[in-house]
Amino acid sequence: MSTAEVEAGSLAELAQAEAACTRCPLYLHATQVVPGEGHRQARMMVVGEQPGDKEDLAGRPFVGPAGQLFDQILAEAGIPRGQVFVTNAVKHFKFEQRGKRRLHARPNAGEIERCKWWLGQERKLVAPAVLVAMGATAVRSLLGRAVSVSSLRDEVTRLEDGTPMVATIHPSYLLRIREPEAREKERAGFVADLRRGWELAG
Repeated sequence: MSTAEVEAGSLAELAQAEAACTRCPLYLHATQVVPGEGHRQARMMVVGEQPGDKEDLAGRPFVGPAGQLFDQILAEAGIPRGQVFVTNAVKHFKFEQRGKRRLHARPNAGEIERCKWWLGQERKLVAPAVLVAMGATAVRSLLGRAVSVSSLRDEVTRLEDGTPMVATIHPSYLLRIREPEAREKERAGFVADLRRGWELAG
C-alpha cells in the first residue's frame, strides 16, 4: 500500500498523505495539494470542484474571489463558516497556461475518480450529516456519475450510504453572470440551497 493509500487517523495525517499523492498527473504542475479544512466534527460538509489559482498558491480552499463570495453568502444564509467543513472534489489545481495567467481547466472523469479516495477519507473523519455539492464536478464525485446540477436542485438526493446531498451552483458561476437581475436570482437560489443543507444538518 502506497503512502497515498494509507487510511489517516486525523485530518492532519490526511493532509500529509495528500501532499504525497501521485494518484493522477495533476500533482505534476500544481504548486501544492489543497486539503479540506474546517470544523473537525462539522454537521455540514461543502464540496467544491477544485482549487483555483489563489487556492493553489495558498494551499487552502476557498480563499480566492469565489471563496470570498462564498463566505459572504454563507453569512447571508446565517451559517457560521467555522461550523462547516469545506473541501473540493479534486485536490490539485488543473489549469491551462495562457501567457503569465493560469486559467482554470475542468477535471476529467478519471481525475475526479482518482481523487474520490481523499474525499472519502474526509467524509470518514468528519462524518457530516449532510453534504452540499457545489458544481457538476462535486456532484459527479459524490454520485459516481455525471448528473446536471439543474436536475437535482430543489430536492434532496440520497447517496449510496444514505447521506443526504444538496446540489447547487458553484460561487464562481455567480461571478460570471453579467446581468444584475439574473445574478441576484441565482444568488438567492444559492442562499436557499445552503440554508436547506444547514437545516438538514440539524
